[in-house]
Amino acid sequence: MEQTNVKTAKGKLGIMVVGCGAVATTFITGVLMVRKGLAKPIGSMTQYDKIRVGSGQHKRYLPVPDIVPLAKLDDIVFGTWDIYPQNAFQAAMYAEVLQEKDILPVKSELEQIVPMKAAFDKNYAKRLDGDNVKTVASGCESGRMPTRWEMVEMLRDDIRRFKREKGCDRIVVLWAASTEIYVPVNEQIHMHLSDLEAAMKADDREHVAPSMCYAFAALTEGCPFIMGAPNTTVDIPAMWELAEQTRMPIVGKDFKTGQTLVKSGFAPIIGVRHLGLNGWFSTNILGNRDGLVLDEPANFRTKEVSKLSTLETILKSDDQPDLYQDYFHKVRINYYPPRNDNKEGWDNIDIFGWLNYPMQIKINFLCRDSILAAPLCLDLCLLSDLAARAGRHGIQRFLSFFLKSPMHDYVQGEEPVNNLYQQYTMLKNAIREMGGYAADEELD
Repeated sequence: MEQTNVKTAKGKLGIMVVGCGAVATTFITGVLMVRKGLAKPIGSMTQYDKIRVGSGQHKRYLPVPDIVPLAKLDDIVFGTWDIYPQNAFQAAMYAEVLQEKDILPVKSELEQIVPMKAAFDKNYAKRLDGDNVKTVASGCESGRMPTRWEMVEMLRDDIRRFKREKGCDRIVVLWAASTEIYVPVNEQIHMHLSDLEAAMKADDREHVAPSMCYAFAALTEGCPFIMGAPNTTVDIPAMWELAEQTRMPIVGKDFKTGQTLVKSGFAPIIGVRHLGLNGWFSTNILGNRDGLVLDEPANFRTKEVSKLSTLETILKSDDQPDLYQDYFHKVRINYYPPRNDNKEGWDNIDIFGWLNYPMQIKINFLCRDSILAAPLCLDLCLLSDLAARAGRHGIQRFLSFFLKSPMHDYVQGEEPVNNLYQQYTMLKNAIREMGGYAADEELD
């Protein structure tokens, strides 16, 4: 073991969550229950995984907190922003993800988490209509929507005030809100920090999404930022520049929970067995607020781009043209209110084998969206905080394991790593390095 320069996790860690809906309240309630000894953090890599350090006779398998100094669950303080004013207890009850018996034991703590007014633009989520939004007083009028730059300044003030009032030593900002409409990368706006800042000050609402204001505010205030939706937010060079300038980690994008988790784990099976692929059709039904937002075509387009990107970097036609030339890949999400948060994903996979004989694989994943997302939120927050204390800034590729569409420097022609097992190797190696051990697994 070598000397490590990772700072210890002293004091309180503030986790400020954008969105106080199903995912956020399931995450927060779960952490509160776990630290009271009333539940187990099932699904959390940081709480359960054991990683090998050393080799040969020196080989040991250690829990992650024994390798690196993670923040303790008892030291976490939660805050949220949301367009609806209901506190976290009311929001958890409304979401109907968790049973009442799993919410009531921490009711008093949840009631104290009252969402701050959100920086919101209805054009980016037309199906949502909350009134707990930031406005600017405008003479005799009731108030106007703030400019993008005013949004940044208001959010920065929220972060500073929360940190001061809650006595936090460090803050992590996590986006667990709805998917915004698709914003294509624009070379005049998104490539350089100076251009992005100028667009914010010019109130360019077409090219600057509200989520970009949250990320800008977080990084400027010295907070790691995690993008849990497929929004065009931190995967732009301007934001990479800001992260390097502020020496803060950025993580994105889109929590890898149901169907894409299956795809990133199952596609490598087809690849290593050298089976051919004719087509992969994926469809989902989802009835929660996320499903409602994604029922709008412009918002679904953002999600579609994220979900489609997974397969093409695992089964590559350039590497194996006999097997993966021109396969058909389709992704659909259908809003179906009766299912609420209980998402169902169907995958039909048309493959071929020896002498081109066709075969099929059917996967039906009846999952719970927020139940799968909550432990990812915990892991991403703890590991982003760790990365900041370790001096790791900019794009955090080692956290690709948790995300549908991992960040990568596409300007330099870099490809994202989507293979789940390669992602896991990257994650373990980074944890080893931050713990002062050798990163001794190769990424084939």
